[in-house]
Amino acid sequence: MTKNDRLARPLFALLLASLSLPAAAMQPLLTDDTGTQGSGGNQIEFAYVGLRQTMSGDTDRLDYLPFTYTRGVSETVDLFVSAGYGRVRLSNADNHSSGAGTPSLGAKWRFFGTEENDTSLAHKPEIFFPINGGGREADGFGTGKISGNLTFIVEQQVPFGSLLFNAALGRNRINGPFDGSDATVSSLSLAPIWEVSDEWKLALDIGVKFARSSGSTTNEKYALIGAIYSPDKDLELAIGILHAADSENPRTTTQSATLGITWRFQ
Repeated sequence: MTKNDRLARPLFALLLASLSLPAAAMQPLLTDDTGTQGSGGNQIEFAYVGLRQTMSGDTDRLDYLPFTYTRGVSETVDLFVSAGYGRVRLSNADNHSSGAGTPSLGAKWRFFGTEENDTSLAHKPEIFFPINGGGREADGFGTGKISGNLTFIVEQQVPFGSLLFNAALGRNRINGPFDGSDATVSSLSLAPIWEVSDEWKLALDIGVKFARSSGSTTNEKYALIGAIYSPDKDLELAIGILHAADSENPRTTTQSATLGITWRFQ
């Protein structure tokens, strides 16, 4: 395995972690909902993500602190900005790297239904901005070219709570030591959410991601279980455990744990 192959693993691990807290969604899910903040509403999301990737007996680790601020510009449209800070520890390297992750800017528009309707639809475009200089790509902290993603969202109210479905398509554009490794990434996911009580929700989030690069396609399947505690309507505390595995040979497996807090205010 080349040096760049080893470096690419924490790079994409960090990108996964930075995308694991979609704006206006319920942490700790990867699957987004159609909820918006309403005109003049604000939301802050902050979390700790501890991620571990293993391949051929080698384990790389990532500790990441993602942050998202969301502003409701109308009853059905949100704008959001995301950033984060992480630390990558490679199993075959003496030194560790830390720094800011890929920042992003995006929007969510619920174009059909309301949060109280049985069925609602939304879409969410997002732009990821490059991190240049200082070997940031080689350290695993983002891409050197502007990348993007578009997510289509369905939310269906059901007797036990709600059911979320996402379909997404994006482009990861790589530069520097990974030049030529651009990938088209698509994903499908489904998340049932059980409203156990007024304060507690339980969730299962399952999905598959496809990354096509240089004429070959790799898929990764994941499953996440989570719990959300809401002491009041404007505050949520969340915990989630994720397991994922890809189709490569040798296979890479990923485990992560997320602890998050969400605060809404006017």
